[in-house]
Formats: sequence, C-alpha cells, structure tokens
Amino acid sequence: MRRSIGRSGSRVRAVLVVKDLEARRGRRVLFTALSLAAAQGQLLRVQGANGAGKTTLLRMLVGLSTPTAGTVLWCGQPIAGQREVFHRDLVYLGHAAALKDDLTAMENLQAMGLQGGDRFSPPEAGTALAAAGLRGREHLPARVLSQGQRRRVALARLALSGPRRLWVLDEPFNALDTAATEWLAGLLREHLADGGIVVLTSHQPVPVDGAHEQVSVPL
Repeated sequence: MRRSIGRSGSRVRAVLVVKDLEARRGRRVLFTALSLAAAQGQLLRVQGANGAGKTTLLRMLVGLSTPTAGTVLWCGQPIAGQREVFHRDLVYLGHAAALKDDLTAMENLQAMGLQGGDRFSPPEAGTALAAAGLRGREHLPARVLSQGQRRRVALARLALSGPRRLWVLDEPFNALDTAATEWLAGLLREHLADGGIVVLTSHQPVPVDGAHEQVSVPL
C-alpha cells in the first residue's frame, strides 16, 4: 500500500523527504512504498506494534541502514551523497542510552558531543545535566545511575544541540518520570518553535501543545 504522510503537497517547503521507502527483514517486508515529508516546526510520530519496523525506519532516516528501495532526501538531496553536511544538521538518539559505565555522567555527555563533532565545556555539560534533573550526579559513574537517570544523560545532548535542525529519537520518553517528561517536552517545544524538525517513536502521546503540528506515521 502506498502511503504519503506530511507536507509534501503543501506550500510549505519540506526539508526532510522520504520517497517510496521499503524495508525487509529476511523474506518479510516490514513496510513498502512509504513516503513522508516534514517541514520546519513539524513533529512526526512513528507508531506501530513491536517488530513493525519503527527503529529500522529511524535508522534509515539517519543513514545507518540501507533501504531495500526508496530514497531519503535532506534539503532536496539524497543523504548518501552529503553525509557530512547532513550529520551537521542531525542529532540521533537510539533506543538504548549507550553510556560507558566507567565514565561519569558529564564525561559521557562530553563524549557524545565529540562523537557528533561538538565540544562541550564542563560548565555547559553541567548546566544541561542539571536541567535534566541530575544536579549532584554529574560526577557519578554511569554504572550507579538508574535506567531513567541514564536516559536523561543521553537526552541532555538535545539541550546542547545548537543549530542542528533534525532530531531523530527512538522512544525518548521511555523510563522517564513525570518531571523528566515535562523537561523533555519543553526541549521539543523549543526546538519546534525555532523551526526544528523532530521524528520520534513513542507508544504514548507526545506532550507538546497544539501550536506545533504533529503527524502520525503508522507502520
């Protein structure tokens, strides 16, 4: 079934465009002929049952997996031909926090920045971690942090994303308590208000207000 989702047919210029994407796992087709588009200030929420291909789709959007068919475009050009430019516009956070247990929360956040080409000073990293509710835990090794605290360390990367326009987030609300959920929702609202784009998976409604357009992408 062909599905076209988002703003590809509107007067607002789409920045992220997916054309006829297909994914297979062995002989099984996860999805096919999937087309979507997102313009500035838009959030796309990918929904589906476990195993439907949500994480696979996100990995294709950021260039970590190759689709069986179809193309992902950023600013009108395939991402495969402009990886360096594309990654300067991208923050991708996978399902797992992926912290190194022997590094502190601050060291993990700084390492995440370096992997993405950014350098965070200790004061910058400390401010982001404090806003995430981790004040006083900045210098604890990640191995002693709870699952929710580890998740907040990874998500603190978003507070330091600077001009990166595209956030691709795999289940970012998992393991967050009410306060952390509100903090993350605030980051999303600010990013969308600044003209950013968010693509995320979530089993729950995304708590951003109606001023920011949300489009569901069913798989």
